[in-house]
Amino acid sequence: MRHIPRWSIGSCLLVLAACDRPEEPQPVRFAPFAEDLFADGGALTDAWADVDQDGDPDRFVGFNGTPSRLYRNDGIDGFADIAAEVGLLVERSVRTSAWGDFDADGDPDLLLGYAGETPVTALWRNDTDGFTEISAEVGLQLEVGTTRQAAWIDTDADGDLDLYLGMRDGPNRLFIQDEGQFTDQAAELGLGDPRRTVGAVWFDDGDGWLDVIVANMNGDANGLYQGSPTGFTESADDVVRGGGRTVGDEAEGSVRPCSVDYDSDGDFDLFFANYGANGLLEYTDSGWLNRAETLGVANSSRYDTCAWADFDHDGSIDLFVNGTVGGETHYRDWLMRREGDPVFMDVTPAEILDRNASHGATWVDFDLDGDLDLALAGAAADGTHSLLQNLLRPEFSWHSLQVRVLDAAGRSTRAGAEVRIYAAGLRELLGTRRVDSGSGYDAQSDLPVHFGIPGGQRVDVEVIVPGGGQRFVTRVEDVDPRDYQGRVLDVRTSGQ
Repeated sequence: MRHIPRWSIGSCLLVLAACDRPEEPQPVRFAPFAEDLFADGGALTDAWADVDQDGDPDRFVGFNGTPSRLYRNDGIDGFADIAAEVGLLVERSVRTSAWGDFDADGDPDLLLGYAGETPVTALWRNDTDGFTEISAEVGLQLEVGTTRQAAWIDTDADGDLDLYLGMRDGPNRLFIQDEGQFTDQAAELGLGDPRRTVGAVWFDDGDGWLDVIVANMNGDANGLYQGSPTGFTESADDVVRGGGRTVGDEAEGSVRPCSVDYDSDGDFDLFFANYGANGLLEYTDSGWLNRAETLGVANSSRYDTCAWADFDHDGSIDLFVNGTVGGETHYRDWLMRREGDPVFMDVTPAEILDRNASHGATWVDFDLDGDLDLALAGAAADGTHSLLQNLLRPEFSWHSLQVRVLDAAGRSTRAGAEVRIYAAGLRELLGTRRVDSGSGYDAQSDLPVHFGIPGGQRVDVEVIVPGGGQRFVTRVEDVDPRDYQGRVLDVRTSGQ
């Protein structure tokens, strides 16, 4: 259902001054949306995708042994739980959930990882009128193991999605797809990391081959695996292996790695949400440099998720990190706004602090008003799976653009792609984002990338799709963000 925006273009003609870039930081205002509907605790996973292909994002939430939920987004009518109706009423403990159009039919399918009895994985094919479990048919049914991060990614650049699966208790898996059948090739390709993995993010370091950062727990070093024509080779970079925390200390580890251009220089840096001090690794010509302490985001504690977004549309990207829940202790959450260079400021509102957001966290424009809202999952019994609506002033909420990267056939198979926006007609870089392959500990999405654009100026959009040692570039010029209020700019890309 189409949403009714809170504000229209015509309003700008009445308040021209307010349509310019704000000189002062905007107030940080969030409000719980459908609080009763999203009240239950015990939420372990949170995954967003446009399940019914009606133009707005829907939400899957997996719980610790109570029935899962699939919330259909009905626009101004709110959300409706349709899990039972479409066959996704799963009562097992869901530790992994990831959307991906593995069969390239235009709609997202759902991979789940379970705790407890066998099997421990399930693949639910989206058949438009419901979901069908087909993991055994396609080679994705695991009988043993403890799953964590799943990522749908085209690792072999053949045009279809493969599946990377991080394992908490054994070697990681990489299932290569060939005409609808999956075969685990992690060991032969060099990706069978046996350490205790809970997070992973895929990216390209510039050579056209996809690489992967693997976040490991219980003192295990992280892994940086660099792709090549013959497989993957682990880097010995000590900065990445630590990710800002201590290697060898059982009490410390890395949970979620995020790929982010925090300084808007056009290349991607790395952030690690850790047990221990968090790490912000800046990419430089001489290697990775941990800048977390200098920038004020080290915040030593126990964290599960990092989620970056320009939530206030000032042109700089901001950071949300949520603390875990251990026993009776809830480690606090942080919303850190970039204010000036190089400072991040704590602007965490009470609406976030009052919730036990211990697992997934996702920035998502669920109401299609142009700004990003925040979905939180809380594993504690007294937690919630809250959805917090961003109340950015309407005259600034449309200062944004969302870009969905598709392949030439219009399918969502381009995870790992890079998106850059420039001032229209110039090469002045305004922002860089990556199409996320599913990097979050218990959070994953098949969503467009989002840019805040101060002043709502016209932009040129550049998309780079890496794969097979090449980087395919697609450009869309002179885009007016006002033309995309309430909808997404789809970019069909060239390449494999």
